[in-house]
Amino acid sequence: MSVTKRRQLNRELFLPVTRQDMEERGISRPDFVYVIGDAYVDHPSFGPAIISRLLEAYGFSVCILSQPDWRDPSSVAEFGEPRLGFLVSAGNMDSMVNHYSVSKKHRQTDAYSPGGEMGRRPDRACMVYCNLLRSVFRNTPIIAGGIEASLRRMAHYDYWSDSLRRSLLMDSGADLISYGMGEHSIVEIAQALDSGLAVRDLTFIAGTCYKTKDLSPVTDAVMLPDWDQLKQDRLNYAVSFHEQYRNTDPFNAKTLVEPYGTVYVVQNPPARPLTQQEMDDVYSLPYARAWHPDYDAAGGIPAFSEVKFSITSNRGCFGACNFCALNFHQGRIIQARSDESILEEAKLLTRDPDFKGYIHDVGGPTANFHQPSCRKQLKVGTCKDRQCLFPKPCPNLEVDHSSYTALLKKLRNLDGVKKVFVRSGVRFDYVMLDHDDAFLEELVRWHISGQLKVAPEHVSASVLRTLGKPPHSVYTAFAGRYNQMNQSCGMDQYLVPYLISSHPGCTMKDAVELAEYLRDIHHQPEQVQDFYPTPSTLSTVMYYTGVDPRTLKGADPKTMKRVYIPKDPHEKAMQRALMQFRNPKLYQLVREALITAGREDLIGYGPKCLIRPQKNEKWGGGRPVAGSGGRDSRQPAHESGGRTSGRSGRRSGRRTPGKTGRKK
Repeated sequence: MSVTKRRQLNRELFLPVTRQDMEERGISRPDFVYVIGDAYVDHPSFGPAIISRLLEAYGFSVCILSQPDWRDPSSVAEFGEPRLGFLVSAGNMDSMVNHYSVSKKHRQTDAYSPGGEMGRRPDRACMVYCNLLRSVFRNTPIIAGGIEASLRRMAHYDYWSDSLRRSLLMDSGADLISYGMGEHSIVEIAQALDSGLAVRDLTFIAGTCYKTKDLSPVTDAVMLPDWDQLKQDRLNYAVSFHEQYRNTDPFNAKTLVEPYGTVYVVQNPPARPLTQQEMDDVYSLPYARAWHPDYDAAGGIPAFSEVKFSITSNRGCFGACNFCALNFHQGRIIQARSDESILEEAKLLTRDPDFKGYIHDVGGPTANFHQPSCRKQLKVGTCKDRQCLFPKPCPNLEVDHSSYTALLKKLRNLDGVKKVFVRSGVRFDYVMLDHDDAFLEELVRWHISGQLKVAPEHVSASVLRTLGKPPHSVYTAFAGRYNQMNQSCGMDQYLVPYLISSHPGCTMKDAVELAEYLRDIHHQPEQVQDFYPTPSTLSTVMYYTGVDPRTLKGADPKTMKRVYIPKDPHEKAMQRALMQFRNPKLYQLVREALITAGREDLIGYGPKCLIRPQKNEKWGGGRPVAGSGGRDSRQPAHESGGRTSGRSGRRSGRRTPGKTGRKK
């Protein structure tokens, strides 16, 4: 078979991406045109693929318009005017996070574009695409969705402009926002439009936001502070977000109204979670499970390699870390697929010519959250004023890893499967609440390779409180239990902590405390993550307002507790440097940080010191450096005695977190 013929057959596995594709399939006018900021990858790890295939399953025709030229209005007219409307998504990733690092420097590559090429989508892609469409198609319904629209559905802090921005509905030509995962709402929208209803009349669909000048049909709603109030006082924004945060559950949330003069943005309660059968149905749709063949010449789509041989087993997360937007997007109620559905997908992977026997991941936002945290959630929802794990585990929390453990065993016993990895986050505090070690043994013995990465994020008690993470003692207890399990399994595998710098609440003193911990465990992170203030997280609200919305009493903004916010770029650089204090290139920053924190005692030659003094510098009671061993004054203190192995972060004869180990 010729290459041309093979490519033609491959194209037929995908939805139409050109007018020629559309016409060859007998479509004269599509029901929907889906405009996306990513390259087109037809795989269930990509939101646009799920939404488009779901609409197709309900009998609607969908054409994909991927990465149109936002500078050319004709680029959005490839398929003409759709019968029912345009769908718009910036892609799997927020376009601003995609384009800029936390230091606001422009990234060089885009993993969701052909060959990793940067520059194929605009900043704030969802808003730009919607406005471009509206300039060309004046009266056609436009429905925005995806992570970017979902987290900008109400007024939000924009880190990149350091300002508060209005709801996306106010700054774009979109008629509706479908927020959250979108399966239920998009089908309801499509069916309502198909029945002849005007888009302005779609005010009743759960999981959507709309704008209106008439509030008379809206009942039992919570009125949020208006736009003028939000601009006048940042504390009003903290009050507003606190109310939004309390209304993210589909079973008990109320309608929210945000006024903008004579226009109101109305947020209906979230859509109900998918049932297990609905989840199974979504993941059994006829995905091509590949990037579109038009991208072959560019080398494909880099992001796809991360998920090609991975399986999504669940959605939602009741961990509710403050820096994470999952609570606002997917919600806290866990939705899981059946074992049969997951095993069928695994069998599909084994038939792929590129499959080498390794399933790269089986999980979701949190791999070991495989069921709702308590029985009442699917009847009355999650608690508005109580978290499942923070600050202490809820008495109603049900801890059970048995179903996930059984699933992993079934997967690794499939023909053609050599190993199944668990690379999604494992919530270690949840593991510690399980008195049965069966899951931990399964994980250690079969499902990691040399190291397990978990996310304590910090060690300071005050910082952990602002993060919404458990006390550091829980992590140290888990580390001990993990090491014991390795020993009992005859394994030599390491624990690697994910850590964050410059999070709200983190002072220089806290940053030094973290550096001391890293010194004690002989670990230097290869990469350090600065806190990144992205829209619609509690931590971002703290960053912008300087207060903790969780401490609000009644409706009085003055009751909220102040939070220290490290915003100065130089201070953030010092906090980051402390986490890599062994790096000679960061010596001056580490030294300045220690002096700033009043911790000159950590500059010296003692076993607890982080760095050596500078040449001819007085230290430790005034003793001069000159003649004291003749070693480079910039050499890290931990190297002054003992022997280190060739592996960064390991001393000979001592098991330490940090690097891949070997099976015995």
